[in-house]
Amino acid sequence: MPGVTVKDVDQHVLTKVLSAFLKKSGKITVPEKADYIKTGKFKETAPTEQDWFYTRCASIMRHLYFRSPAGVAAFTKVYSGRKRKGVQPSKYCRSSDGCIRMAFHALEAARMIEKHSEGGRKLTPAGQRDMDRLANQIVVKQRKVETKPVICIGDDFLGCADI
Repeated sequence: MPGVTVKDVDQHVLTKVLSAFLKKSGKITVPEKADYIKTGKFKETAPTEQDWFYTRCASIMRHLYFRSPAGVAAFTKVYSGRKRKGVQPSKYCRSSDGCIRMAFHALEAARMIEKHSEGGRKLTPAGQRDMDRLANQIVVKQRKVETKPVICIGDDFLGCADI
């Protein structure tokens, strides 16, 4: 199916599929302190999801697909948020640069991203190829679900059954 890229797929679906791919491939090593660190000073607790590091790596790869090259400072803006200060007005805060840097190092070790000559990081051809391949698989699965025949009894769809 030629012409299918990451731009043609829903970002949430792609991020979930890419994080599952990174976890299944075993190329990404999760740092030991990933269970204890917060992703930003505006957060109250550390992430509760078990596989948050894979999701963050997948999100970084998706952002680099569109905005390459980008460095740590650019990603602290992407993952920024508001610090709640009680009765005082909320304040804008950037995210933690340590967890972004750890994700960069893990993705570089997996040969998914590389340093750019003018600064920042960019996707490697292998990383871009993997992302396009996963996007193609997502589109193929969505088209199979759409073309599945349905038998309906009567005018309403209450008695529909999938074949």
